[in-house]
Amino acid sequence: MIARALLLAAALTAASSAAVLAQSQDSLTNGSFASRNVIATPVLRANVQVSSDLVRIGDVIDNAGSAAQIAIYRAPDLGTTGTLPVAQVLNTLRAHHVIGVDTRDLKEISVTRLARTLGGKDIETQIAQALERRNGLGDAANLSLTFDRDPGDIRLDAGFSGAMQPAIVRYDSRNGRFDVTLEIANDNGGAAAKLRFTGTVIETVEAAVLARNVERNEILKSSDVVVERRPKAEVGTDAAVRDRAVGMQARRQLRAGQAIKTADLAKPDLVQRDQNVTLIYEAPGLYLTMRGKALDNGTEGDAVSVMNLQSKRTVTGTVTGRGQVSITPPVSRLPQTSDATSSLGAAQPASIALATVSSSVAPKTE
Repeated sequence: MIARALLLAAALTAASSAAVLAQSQDSLTNGSFASRNVIATPVLRANVQVSSDLVRIGDVIDNAGSAAQIAIYRAPDLGTTGTLPVAQVLNTLRAHHVIGVDTRDLKEISVTRLARTLGGKDIETQIAQALERRNGLGDAANLSLTFDRDPGDIRLDAGFSGAMQPAIVRYDSRNGRFDVTLEIANDNGGAAAKLRFTGTVIETVEAAVLARNVERNEILKSSDVVVERRPKAEVGTDAAVRDRAVGMQARRQLRAGQAIKTADLAKPDLVQRDQNVTLIYEAPGLYLTMRGKALDNGTEGDAVSVMNLQSKRTVTGTVTGRGQVSITPPVSRLPQTSDATSSLGAAQPASIALATVSSSVAPKTE
């Protein structure tokens, strides 16, 4: 009897322990499950940034749960920021059964719509590159565009982050018209943005342009010439370079703002009509100088007529310097003797007809 009683007590004790253990395990399991199903408190954000045209609950608060994708407001314009009173936001959230929001004592929140801005200069550069060397056009850097409508700065959703690529390029060389469509890919997988631009294009070149009116035969100074870009069709292939234009002489009257052509310029006259000049006669062993009066204008290397002021005869010589004209007889007609006196005798060509010279060793030549 005593042994049976002990066995029964042991059995009851074991059963009791098992029940307690099972209850403990069940309590732990249920507690863990309950903790996993606790919803974190939604917290209001002070600054909101969106990349689409809609503001969703998940943009406005953290821990939005299943309501995160519900749209509640339209976003501001591209690249701009707007504000919302917190009281208004809470009323909107309650309408979608989002309650218990931690406002962090905020009075209002700001909403910024992200955007990509395409600068007007960047657009112009891209179109010029698309038109480069098309139907006779030159380098993109030399193309000047005029748009039918000024593109200004264009804003796109931030998702359009791809490079501007020319999708359609048309150019009519007869009237200079262009029609270009640029395409920009969307990183979010949406359709690409297409931007169409029309207008006219001309090729330009750097040209030397007059800063003031210039009279015929006037010498151009550095301050007289500036560099500007002008249409290639206006300047042609004869455009003068500024560095070479300065110091040159105008062949004709030129007006301010006129693009200078090389045909408009000449080397400056070293001898001018009615100017007193020095006549120089050279022969082997002989160098004579005398005074004369120029009857023509001439630059270096030009043949001009000069009146010998002593003999009043006209001779022809070559301009060799400022106010200097050289007269050199042909080698075949030079006297063979080395004597200076005989070289100016009867063997001298009559066309030279020089007067008494400044050299003390030279006799009269007439």
